[in-house]
Amino acid sequence: MTAYVITRVNVTDPDQYEKYKALSPAAVAESGGRFIVRGGESVTLEGPEETRRLVVLEFGDVDSATAFYDSEKYRHARDVRAGAAEFEMVVVEGV
Repeated sequence: MTAYVITRVNVTDPDQYEKYKALSPAAVAESGGRFIVRGGESVTLEGPEETRRLVVLEFGDVDSATAFYDSEKYRHARDVRAGAAEFEMVVVEGV
């Protein structure tokens, strides 16, 4: 069943975060994922205003999504991202 990785990001070091952004697509693709949302314009419809960067990735299943997160390429990207952003990430099955 399709799975989605949903990420909320507060970028604290834009220059360093750009280096992470350059590395993450290869890690996503390697695990069969693709970007659905990558920081575009958003409008809060309910609840507190969302000011963080939003990213949504699509994978074939939860196992593929977790394989992406645990992959060598993404571990390297996370290391590069360290100190550049506050990150929240969750994977959820689609319908």
